[in-house]
Amino acid sequence: MDFIAGYMEKSLKPYKNSIERFRKLPEKGLAKEKILAILSEMASAENKSWEEGRVSGAVYHGEEELVSFLEKVHSIYSQCNPLHVDIWPSVLKLDSEIVAMCSSMMNGDEHVKGSVSSGGTESILLAMKTYRDYYRKKKGVMHPRVILPKSAHVAFSKACDYFELEPVYVDLDEDFQVDVEKVKEAITPDTIALVGSAPCYPFGTYDPIEALSDIAKEKGIGLHVDGCLGGFITPWAKRAGYDVPEANFHSQGVTSISMDTHKYGFGPKGTSVILYRDSELFQHHLYVATNWQGGIYFTPTMAGSRPGFPIAAAWAVMLMMGDQGYLESAKKILDTGDYIRREIGRIDGLKVLGKPLWVIAISSDRFDPYLILEGMSRKKWMLSGLMNPPAFHIHLTLRHTKEGVKESFVRDLKLSAEEVAKGKIESAPLAPIYGLSSTLPKADVELFMKNIVEWLYS
Repeated sequence: MDFIAGYMEKSLKPYKNSIERFRKLPEKGLAKEKILAILSEMASAENKSWEEGRVSGAVYHGEEELVSFLEKVHSIYSQCNPLHVDIWPSVLKLDSEIVAMCSSMMNGDEHVKGSVSSGGTESILLAMKTYRDYYRKKKGVMHPRVILPKSAHVAFSKACDYFELEPVYVDLDEDFQVDVEKVKEAITPDTIALVGSAPCYPFGTYDPIEALSDIAKEKGIGLHVDGCLGGFITPWAKRAGYDVPEANFHSQGVTSISMDTHKYGFGPKGTSVILYRDSELFQHHLYVATNWQGGIYFTPTMAGSRPGFPIAAAWAVMLMMGDQGYLESAKKILDTGDYIRREIGRIDGLKVLGKPLWVIAISSDRFDPYLILEGMSRKKWMLSGLMNPPAFHIHLTLRHTKEGVKESFVRDLKLSAEEVAKGKIESAPLAPIYGLSSTLPKADVELFMKNIVEWLYS
């Protein structure tokens, strides 16, 4: 604990001794200029890494023109609260039009319903709650099970914890896609839904959605497509020259889709969209209370009050980008991914896991991948560590399509591999966490990590 905390303090608590801390309200309010100066100092220090394209994911656009546009939208909609549709009926128009545009992108028809949520995790939570309630009513399922690829986003695990669903994890095949035959074997009368990723977060690989669709339709169960990551790239990938599988309502067994407007849709954090094939499912998504002393209450998401600005901004960005804008951005990102994949194939000892397009997981049969990750960290790259198998990935965005970034990444990756081969990098401070997760009992690791998180927020 002390070792890990000591290492993490440098990067996650860098202002501990450099910027004034506030543990209680100041007796008199601070001058606005001082407050803005504090925020500007921290933001300017943090912005450099993503502006230079050295961060995996996180910031998907970031150009000043877009940022300035979003700031103007915020100045118009800063006070909007979608809970009060009587005061801001415009938010109903914006929400419904985002849903309609996303449905169109996903080959949906006029029957598709949905809503804008606060992010991919909430979209997934809402979908899983909806399936639980729908199949409890339709089939009397009281011990619901959800079949998940081992690569499914952790938000599904969170949903299962929250809503008392039993997660059933299925192995991946050699291409890091869910094993369809094992999915079939896992289905029982209590199964309410299958999940497929398009693509998955760890490896950037697409699960075989059409095959899963056939199974779901035959068994009369739901199929949720997690398009949070790829929802604003997949629809344009073929036109950009890249082969991707169908991952939309064209497959008749697909009953819901999540897609994040705040990723490659370039909207602000946090917005996502959850779509359902028909009204029957969507009815179980909605919350309505009719006997509260405060009056009739309804919400289309988990939150009550929430900011309206992200909804307005997501709508505005989608109109600003248009079909051609998203096609151009998808091609830039996919072309960058193609270059990096090919170059990794030329680096001795490294390999790409599966057949990804723009989220590229890197591992090695010769070296400890975490040592290479440490080498990249020393060169100021902020990448994501993976486990089972040990690996790390780069999650490409428009920031990585800037001139010279992809070449710099490959050059540093090759240099890191050479340093590991020569014994110049012998330890990776965060590797013990991944090791603990693989070897110790789940409860022990969770307690350890909760202590770390509590320390981070103290």
